[in-house]
Amino acid sequence: MLFTNARIFTPEGWLCGGFKLENGRFAEIGTEEPGGVDLCGARVIPGLVDIHTHGAHGADFSDGDGLRTMARYLAKNGVTSFCPTSMTLGLEALERAFSGAAQYADNPEPDCARVVGIHMEGPFLSEKKKGAQNAKYLRDPDFSELLRLYNASNGLIRMVDVAPELKDAAEFVEKASALCTVSVAHTDADYDTAARVFDAGARHLTHLFNAMPQIHHRAPGVIGAASERGNVTAELICDGEHVHPSAVRMAFRLFPGRICLISDSLRTAGMPDGEYTLGGQSIYLKNGAARLADGSLAGSSVSLFDCLRNAVRFGIPEKDAIIAASLSPARAIGAEGEIGSIEAGKRADFAVCDDELHPQAVYIGGNRI
Repeated sequence: MLFTNARIFTPEGWLCGGFKLENGRFAEIGTEEPGGVDLCGARVIPGLVDIHTHGAHGADFSDGDGLRTMARYLAKNGVTSFCPTSMTLGLEALERAFSGAAQYADNPEPDCARVVGIHMEGPFLSEKKKGAQNAKYLRDPDFSELLRLYNASNGLIRMVDVAPELKDAAEFVEKASALCTVSVAHTDADYDTAARVFDAGARHLTHLFNAMPQIHHRAPGVIGAASERGNVTAELICDGEHVHPSAVRMAFRLFPGRICLISDSLRTAGMPDGEYTLGGQSIYLKNGAARLADGSLAGSSVSLFDCLRNAVRFGIPEKDAIIAASLSPARAIGAEGEIGSIEAGKRADFAVCDDELHPQAVYIGGNRI
């Protein structure tokens, strides 16, 4: 298949011309060959990669049966690859959800975003910074439990979260980092404690600024320890609720080239105001914000494309914002060889957009959904 007359986003920037697809992959970028599908100067960007999403359109990954609904919603909204993200639950519930994800990933549907991994957000988190996680199921890091879930998922776990201050966290990270990316999350750790875990192999920071100590000039904490290590990436919820626009700009300066935009979406994404559930707790969606009964913010109710447009609107250079929603998250889970950018040999996942980055058409594996 040949597409012509496009403005193509590549890791080096925008390129005018055409591109070819062969067997569901990009084959040639920047061709001047005539014919094919004329895109009339539209923008073409990589399909977005959401490595932190709990649910959408009424479905939640932790329910064990919501992946198809999530995947269809995400694809329609320009997200072509995603990591369904678990909440803090009991071992048996997680095992059921992870086993279901493995089965689903082996049988992708043509109109749905692809599952490229599991992000295991709980249960190895701090009670003090639990946020919307259910305290009933929080526990210390347990590598044998991770290994059991890893096997249940057929090796699909791509990221596991841990609070550095928990018992034997550094030892857990040393072992877990051989299986997947380890991320620091929901923590009250100080700088030295966080540094030990990063030095042990943690390479990611879950939803920067949220559920962690804030930066202080005498106590830089987790954020300081992460930002000064060039191999650590950081997630950012750019929904306009979780992080102030100024802090969004700050984040891109603290982690140059290392920000991963995420939605952290709940089942409330794409749904009307009302009462919903999250990890066995009630949440309330009102005016676009999902909160617990005590008023605490839960996750978001937006898509990753919304976050991308918000980042640009908040002053992030367009190139940086697009990479943060595509190539950077792909790198964070070790999938950059397959997805995340428009390059020859990679899967032909892309979105045709207008000048304001609203997707007009979405292709997965070269097929328009």
